[in-house]
Amino acid sequence: MKRVGPGWAARYRATVVVSDILCALLAGGVAVVVRFGEVTPYVEPYALSSAALPFLWVVVVGLSRAYEPRFAGVGSEEFRRVARAGVMLTAAVAVVAYATKIDVARGYVIIALPLMTVLTLLARYALRRRLHRKRARLQCMRRVIAVGHQGSVADLVRLLQKERYHGMHIVGACLPDEGSCAADVGVPVLGGFSDVPLVVAQAQADTVAVLACPELDGSALRRLAWRLEKSRTDLVVAPALMEVAGPRTTIRPVAGMPLLHVEHPELAGGRRLVKNVFDRVVAGLGLLLVSPLFLLIAVAVRVTSPGPAFFRQTRVGKDGRTFTIVKFRTMGVDAESRKVELASDIDGVLFKIKHDPRVTRVGAFLRRHSLDELPQLVNVVKGDMSLVGPRPPLPEEVARYGDDVRRRLLVRPGMTGLWQVSGRSDLSWEEAVRLDLRYMENWSLTLDLQIMWKTWSAVARGSGAY
Repeated sequence: MKRVGPGWAARYRATVVVSDILCALLAGGVAVVVRFGEVTPYVEPYALSSAALPFLWVVVVGLSRAYEPRFAGVGSEEFRRVARAGVMLTAAVAVVAYATKIDVARGYVIIALPLMTVLTLLARYALRRRLHRKRARLQCMRRVIAVGHQGSVADLVRLLQKERYHGMHIVGACLPDEGSCAADVGVPVLGGFSDVPLVVAQAQADTVAVLACPELDGSALRRLAWRLEKSRTDLVVAPALMEVAGPRTTIRPVAGMPLLHVEHPELAGGRRLVKNVFDRVVAGLGLLLVSPLFLLIAVAVRVTSPGPAFFRQTRVGKDGRTFTIVKFRTMGVDAESRKVELASDIDGVLFKIKHDPRVTRVGAFLRRHSLDELPQLVNVVKGDMSLVGPRPPLPEEVARYGDDVRRRLLVRPGMTGLWQVSGRSDLSWEEAVRLDLRYMENWSLTLDLQIMWKTWSAVARGSGAY
């Protein structure tokens, strides 16, 4: 593996700063041209303002801490902080202009600042895509030593090997027992808990990830942090409560102890009402836009195989209520009777076959690009489903649910979700459940928008669909 040193973070930050400067210059230039159109005496002060705008923009973005390495290429916090910086700068310009009675052309401000923010977000998205491609080749990665028990270390290794875009490559592990060197966790076991600083130097690591374990209590973690200070090695600690992140977690110092406060997931209330309205409005507009495509697909299904164009099936929705899901038919009319002859390729509750002989030629194409699911927009408009949510299960699947899995039924199922953009049918049953529960625990409208955006690329690739 080609090793990329810790300098990649500094280079990425420098690239982002240059990108922000260019976006600010471009936005300022466009605003002057659009607002004035020709060279007049009024143009000069705004041309000077456009020249100073990049410096001001970099300062404001820096104050919002959007240049911090921990946000580089991971999560939505980087984009959220850039957007917040744009709002802050616009508000500051308005307040200063009002307080000092400076005559500022509103047309210039309305064009320059929002355009600068949008261009910056687009540029960062492009840089992030480039960074993810490098990380897929194990470049621009943090070299991590995982510290914890065998099971939790193996789970972390397996997760980060699958999701390399997080930028963390585990190069070794430290387990509690002396005899654990023979343990199989997917990476070399280089020592015990007391050997962590030596292992960091040996593996040339720049990050230590401590997983929840009773041996590493507050005092032990504090001593470990002191020992890692000399080498400027980052220390990250995973809480015992997993799959909870974002706005639901805050650190509250109490009596000198940093306590992790976890809010309850918002499964009802105003935000859920906004989600329901958003779902139905977007689904209604989607039905209007794709109605010509509905006709073409229906004709293709009827012409290529005998039977109806649509397939109806009972599914289980919110709070265990059943409803009838509508899809384009992708199998022969005798598909259910032939199911007993086949064996699923997936362990667990789901029944999936990669090369299902029941699927028609047109049906295979529809499934690959999720076109068979378009009629579910009707279910969203009716309120049976959401645009984003857990996968809608069959009644026989729900009958086999345990108490933990049944928690998926607290929200409406979705046309797409984390399972759709993370591998679709290639996922194991346990992984699909974990993603559905993670979505429930950390739901937000921003997360919905991110999943919907990623769905386009997942559907275009057609990977994991069968």
